[in-house]
Parts: sequence; C-alpha cells; structure tokens
Amino acid sequence: MTDSQSSTPRAADEKVVRDDTEWRALLDPARYAILRQAATERPFTGAYTYSKETGTYQCGGCGNPLFTSKTKYDSGCGWPSFYQPITDGAVEYIEDRTHGMVRTEVRCGRCGSHLGHVFDDGPAPTGQRYCMNSLALDLNPTTGSGS
Repeated sequence: MTDSQSSTPRAADEKVVRDDTEWRALLDPARYAILRQAATERPFTGAYTYSKETGTYQCGGCGNPLFTSKTKYDSGCGWPSFYQPITDGAVEYIEDRTHGMVRTEVRCGRCGSHLGHVFDDGPAPTGQRYCMNSLALDLNPTTGSGS
C-alpha cells in the first residue's frame, strides 16, 4: 500500500518518514528489497520494461509522481528507461560506489526509496537514461489520449 492509496492524505512535497518496521509491514519482500535495500530486479523481467501504456509512473513506496510515459523509451538495457523526471524535485541523487563502480543512484524525492540509477547515455533532449526498477514503480494509467 502506498500513501496515495492510504486514508491519510499527504501534500505532494511532504516528506514520508517511516521506520524499518513500518516499511516491512507496507511492502512485500521483493519490493522492500528494491525500495529499502537498493536491490535490483533481473534485467528484462520487470512489468514495465516493455510497457507502452500511457500514464504517470509513481513511487511504489509513497505514490510520489516520478516520470511520465511521454519520457519513457526503450533503451535496450532491460529496465524501464526515462530521459527525465516529471519535475526537478521528484527524485534525488546519491553517489553510489558499490560493485566497484561509481554511479549515480536515483531515489524518490519524497520518501528516499531506491528507484535505480541515472546514466549520461540517453537520448535528446537531456542525454540522460534513468534506468529504473519496475518494482520501484506503480503506473497510474491515463484514460484517453496520452499523458
């Protein structure tokens, strides 16, 4: 369950702070591993990897709007890819030096959940590839013609 589904409304910019026990109770084990422990789903296995559905991709932990289907593209990397977040403050960036690499981790700007990584090999207009885990996202589909 996300805050967007709970009975407690939150302002879009209000930070979500929960302790580990609360996160474990709210998230299934696979989603918890990705969002709270920075795990990664296997490539080409995520629900949104090939999705062409229109809508807004939200944080699977708190419902924060993160990306729109208009910025989603097939990068061939095995994970859903976007070339920019929905707003500047939707995500935050953390230097990640794990696995013998230096990368930029992308976290939800509202609850701090791990989403994936961003790389400088994406398409115009930004040149960015936001490589996200499907389990870190929930798609809020658009009815009608596009999002």
